[in-house]
Amino acid sequence: MCGIVAFLSFQDSIDSESLKRATQRLHHRGPDGQKCWISPTRRVGLGHARLSIIDLKTGDQPISNQNNNLHIVVNGEFYDFERIQQDLERWGYQLRTHSDSEIALHLYDEFGTQCLHHLRGEFAFVLWDERNQLLFAARDRFGIKPLYYTVERGILYLASEVKALFAAGVTARWDHESFFQADSGLLDPARTLFQNIYQVPPGHFLLASPHSIQLKSYWDFNYPRIGDEVPQYSEHEYIEKLRYTLNEAIRLRLRADVPVGCYLSGGLDSSAVLGIAATHTSTPLQAFTISFNQAAYDEKTIAQSTAAYTGTNIQLIPVSQSDFAEHFADTVWHGEMFCINTHTVAKYILSKAARDAGYKVVLTGEGADEIFAGYAHFRQDMLLYNTKGQDEKEIKRLLEELRLNNTVSMGILLPNETSTPLPNVQRLLGFVPTWMETTAAGSLKGRALYAPEFAAQFSQRDAFRVFFNGVDVQGQLSQREPVNQSLYLWSKTALPNYLLRMLGDGVEMAHSIEGRLPFLDHHVVELVRELPVSLKIRGMTEKYVLREAARPYLTDTVYSREKHPFFAPPSTSQLNSPLQELLQDTLRDPIKGSLPFYDQAKVIALLDQLPEMADSTRTSIDPVLMKMLSACVLQERFGLA
Repeated sequence: MCGIVAFLSFQDSIDSESLKRATQRLHHRGPDGQKCWISPTRRVGLGHARLSIIDLKTGDQPISNQNNNLHIVVNGEFYDFERIQQDLERWGYQLRTHSDSEIALHLYDEFGTQCLHHLRGEFAFVLWDERNQLLFAARDRFGIKPLYYTVERGILYLASEVKALFAAGVTARWDHESFFQADSGLLDPARTLFQNIYQVPPGHFLLASPHSIQLKSYWDFNYPRIGDEVPQYSEHEYIEKLRYTLNEAIRLRLRADVPVGCYLSGGLDSSAVLGIAATHTSTPLQAFTISFNQAAYDEKTIAQSTAAYTGTNIQLIPVSQSDFAEHFADTVWHGEMFCINTHTVAKYILSKAARDAGYKVVLTGEGADEIFAGYAHFRQDMLLYNTKGQDEKEIKRLLEELRLNNTVSMGILLPNETSTPLPNVQRLLGFVPTWMETTAAGSLKGRALYAPEFAAQFSQRDAFRVFFNGVDVQGQLSQREPVNQSLYLWSKTALPNYLLRMLGDGVEMAHSIEGRLPFLDHHVVELVRELPVSLKIRGMTEKYVLREAARPYLTDTVYSREKHPFFAPPSTSQLNSPLQELLQDTLRDPIKGSLPFYDQAKVIALLDQLPEMADSTRTSIDPVLMKMLSACVLQERFGLA
């Protein structure tokens, strides 16, 4: 796992100092060495900041082929690479390193851009093909590893993080359209908060030549249509197939030349990963667990039981409101997005603890909720829209039970009692995904605080129409199960932009930690997407098939426990806390709190009202305050205009 930079000039020679500055800005991603390569024509440059995990001695990058006409920089991991190395050697290639990264170079030589279908893992890379004067950049199927790009002053810039582009001299400005979409919870995965800076979307590659820049899709979720012929297995067979595939994905992700740890909560996902991983190691694994001082959010007791059950060592990392205040700004700077809950800061502190303990690699449980429909809003979709043959009274009872059992999720994952009608979405899909209802209601709270000029600019804008204009509704949603439609749409914004970038790569790589996500192994996902929805959600039981597949590795408590989303105590839960002081001081400050999007007088009036609000109201407003505080940090740290 590393940081990468690439320049391609369409006019003049590139500036070597700019390339070095951009690469050095990614030092936190790759503290084990930085190297740059510039082509003889000085029109192409590649930079690499290395985190040594596989092949500690000979794996430096950029890597070139023997003919010196292909050059590559890679961020991420390619799994099962030893098998591919053997194939390449049999085909006549002479490998210069023992690293997994080099296989992409020779697979491209053999298959061109179709090499992506031979790669399994979490990755982003840039390759320069001298023979064809072609730059080839690609991102993994889910967007686990980031890759940003822009064109300015006749140069195509690419980098693992936006801050590296700014270090290279790219102009730092807010993108007002993107801000509005992100504030609505619907930012396209090809966009960023920054003007003229874009992302290579998940499952896409970019081709650039002196004549054009193209984006091409090479993978998508492709849920089956209702009535499609798909393999038919018994429930037991599906459970066994999932257990086998998940075991393989976890086993492959334990391969490293450095120690591998696990992040552990009290939930099913991380417990399953740890439990399975423990069966593939001969020595006890090390688990890292966050502890909060508020019982509704703390899972340390369950995590300790899981660690004991699996024979794992566990380190508890207590996180307080003062810790949130101390690390909030750095967390946002590294994630380059809005923070909606302090769980992001908690994960930042967790990653620091793992690195301080001597670990560079951790397995995590992210991705399970996104493929097995684990969140409460997916269960509500199932209850509302998959109702054939069900008793209406029973459905109503289960919906009420869902709300009573998920008070932590209210206003964030589940809508409050009053929802916002979305007639355009209803007409387009035939139903409204619950998470979109929640998003719409939450965004109204932020819009009430907009500055008059910004409000006027977007007063007629339909954020949902803008979002759906970029979705292939007929090709990817039509005739699919409603729950699968909700999952697909969630994968197009919340998954890559927040869960994988902000809550994943951003806070992990801030401390040079490589997070590995076995649930997002594409072999696992391609199996799960074919499953009947009744195996994902059964009654009130979410992730049913995963729960059964992982049963041998789980304690009874985890096996029977309902999904508890990873949230930290909101900033508004303690009005005299250091984090609340930071929020109040920043948003009230005439300079720090002055954003082009909000009316500061309205914001201050809201802050004045907090002590009088009911606890539930304060909790529902907390994501709005977190986003505003995040925007203040980004504006100050990046000098945004």
